[in-house]
Amino acid sequence: QVHLVESGGGLVQAGGFLRLSCAASGSIFSINAMGWYRQAPGKQRDLVALINGGTTNYADSVKGRFTISRDNAKNTMYLQMNSLKPEDTAVYYCRAVIVLTTNKERSYEYWGLGTQVTVSS
Repeated sequence: QVHLVESGGGLVQAGGFLRLSCAASGSIFSINAMGWYRQAPGKQRDLVALINGGTTNYADSVKGRFTISRDNAKNTMYLQMNSLKPEDTAVYYCRAVIVLTTNKERSYEYWGLGTQVTVSS
């Protein structure tokens, strides 16, 4: 079984910054695509940033402010969030598509439990 654990959330003022981490552990053979999603109260869960190989994608609302990255040796993904705005307030979730050591013929989708980011005005 694989677990994803997010960390780094907190309360910051508008214009501030945070760095989120997502650590994957378990019977991991390889990690394919990884992404950050967020969900504000009463809203749907939306993609924030995606990293797949050498390609990254960002929601329009965070382009130029957020940066997604990976440390393959640590099975960890990061989201550097700068120039934060109140509308960035949400629970941020890590998602990963992972190939397990026990079955290398397919991949599985995993989600973390989320970390709260609150940006005050």
